[in-house]
Amino acid sequence: MANYAKVSVADEARTELHDKLGLTGAEVSVNSLPAGACVPFVHAHKQNEEIYGVLEGRGKAVIDGETVELKAGDWLRIAPAGKRQFFAAGDCGIRYICIQVKENSLEGYTMSDAAV
Repeated sequence: MANYAKVSVADEARTELHDKLGLTGAEVSVNSLPAGACVPFVHAHKQNEEIYGVLEGRGKAVIDGETVELKAGDWLRIAPAGKRQFFAAGDCGIRYICIQVKENSLEGYTMSDAAV
């Protein structure tokens, strides 16, 4: 068995990579909202923080009632308890990646986790 997995992501509304890549420590999704659209629900998590990276377009997130404007190149971390909802701008869509991991679970990173 190979030490890697590869998948191509089509231009779909939402693609979850957990099963497609066999992820064991995170959930990653690629999301697209057309102009004027929104995620149709507000949600929070019990244990997992989410990291959002805006790949294309513009929009906003409403987190605990506070509006955070978003554009391509922005990154945003939301604590598990933060109640969140995402919206595309009225005149353009937004495409973003969401990385979901258990809060406070990172024990090593970059060089402290590297084996050479």
